[in-house]
Amino acid sequence: MVSRAEQLAKTHQAILDTARDLFLTKGYAATSTRDIANAIGITQPALYHHFKDKAVIFVAVIQTVGAEIKDGMNAILADSSQSPLEQLTSISILLTHKHPADVFTLIHTSFKALSPEYIRELAGVFAADYVAPLQAVFEQPAMQLQPGVTPQMAANFYLTSLSPLFNRFHQIGDPHADERTRVQTLLKMILYGVATK
Repeated sequence: MVSRAEQLAKTHQAILDTARDLFLTKGYAATSTRDIANAIGITQPALYHHFKDKAVIFVAVIQTVGAEIKDGMNAILADSSQSPLEQLTSISILLTHKHPADVFTLIHTSFKALSPEYIRELAGVFAADYVAPLQAVFEQPAMQLQPGVTPQMAANFYLTSLSPLFNRFHQIGDPHADERTRVQTLLKMILYGVATK
């Protein structure tokens, strides 16, 4: 027989797993605690027994996904045989597979509904788990940045430029090409621009 503690732990994890799917596909504003509770088959009061509000659940989800992204990026960066372009290609694929929607937009659009405390937490996750590992790519000697462009600026620009990878309407490159080729088409435009002069 399942103990009460085991049942509570199982429900707690189900809330996080379900919230992750809903938040990552629909966003913060379009996901309610009622949606999460209904998807699991529990009541809202039961959900609030585990989490005091929607913002706490969202922050927990982003912290979990951010840690996975950071671990994945660090594993990619540990392979020094890949060029920076190959590393960024692998990182872009990691991001699109973990995030059904653009991560920058997902996190930053939630800010208008969150308290300053939660905004600081999410900004910290974004800086530590997304931007910091990416800076390492742009700090490599093989990555020649334009004068005045810092690795942090390059990492932020990269993250804000990935939206074509997250939707079918606004794709760049040959729609029949494989995923890696499509990603590299966008990355070459991000890294090298769209004109020769």
